[in-house]
Amino acid sequence: MKEAELCFPQFLNDSCRIPETPNFSFWCLYIVLFFLCLVTTALNMLVILSISHFRQLHTPTNILLLSLAVSDLLVGILVMPFEIILKETCWILGDFMCVLYFLVPITIISSSVGNMVLISIDRYVAICDPLHYPRKVTLRRASLCVSVSWGSAALYSVILLHENLMEPGRYISCRGECFINISGTVDLVVSFIVPIWVIVVLYVRVFVVAVSQARAVKHQTKRLKTVKAKKSEMKAAITLGILVVVFLLCYSPYYCVSLSGHEILIGSYSEVFMIFLMYFNSCLNPVIYALFYPWFRKAMRLILTGQMLRPGSREVRVL
Repeated sequence: MKEAELCFPQFLNDSCRIPETPNFSFWCLYIVLFFLCLVTTALNMLVILSISHFRQLHTPTNILLLSLAVSDLLVGILVMPFEIILKETCWILGDFMCVLYFLVPITIISSSVGNMVLISIDRYVAICDPLHYPRKVTLRRASLCVSVSWGSAALYSVILLHENLMEPGRYISCRGECFINISGTVDLVVSFIVPIWVIVVLYVRVFVVAVSQARAVKHQTKRLKTVKAKKSEMKAAITLGILVVVFLLCYSPYYCVSLSGHEILIGSYSEVFMIFLMYFNSCLNPVIYALFYPWFRKAMRLILTGQMLRPGSREVRVL
C-alpha cells in the first residue's frame, strides 16, 4: 500500500486508507446539506430572537418552542457542518474527541425529542384542563422543565456512550477512523418508542377533547371572550400537532429500520438519506411557525427591518 493512500503514513501497520473521493450523487447531497445548514441556522435564529426579545411572547408554550429552536439551531451550527466536513476525511482529532463528536448530536437530538414530549404535555393540560392551566403551567415551571429536559438528554448521552468514554477507540479498527458502538435497543426504546407512545396517547386525548369542545362552542351562548379563548387554544393545539406529526415523519424512518431488526449500513445511501431527513426537521419547524403563527411573521418583519433595535421595541404588540 502506498504511503500517499494512508491517513497516517508513519503508522504503516495500523493506519486507515484515505477515503475515496465521493461520487457526484454524494457531492450533490452535501451541497444540499450545506444550504440546508444555512437556512436552518437563519430561521431558528429568527425564532430565538423573536421569543427572547418581545415581552408579549414570553409565555410557557413559547418557552418550549424556544427550547426546540435552540436544539434546531445547534443542529444547523454544530451537527450539519461536521457531517459535511468530516464524513469523507480521515479522523485526526483522536479517539476521545471521536466519542465527543457523537455525544453532541445524540444530546441535541434527545433534547428535541424531550421538547416534543413537553409540547404534547402542555397542549394536553391546556385543552383537557383549561381552568387550571394558568396555575399549573407557569413560566417558571416551563423553564424548569426545559432545564430538566436538557440535563436528562446530556445524562442519557453520557450513559449511552459510557463504555466508549471509558475506553475511547475500543471499536476502532485503524488510525484515522471514527467509530463507536452503542446499544441500539436501548436507544430505540428511550429515544423513540417511549416518547412516541407518550406523544400519541396525549394527542389522541387532546383530539377527542378538542372535537367535543368545538361542538360545544357552536351551541354556546356565553360571553364571546370565552369562545375566542377556546378557539385560540384549539388552533394552537392543531398547529403544535402539525409540528409533532412532521417530527414523527422525519424521525420514524431511521428508528423503524432499527425496529424491524435490519442493520443500517453506515455510509450507505439509505443511511445518509435517513440522517438527512432527521436534520431536515430542524429546518421545517420554523417554516411551520411562519405558516401558522401570525406573531412570528410580524416579529420576523420587525427584526429584519431593524425595528427591534429601537428603544422600547420589547413592548411592541405582536399578538
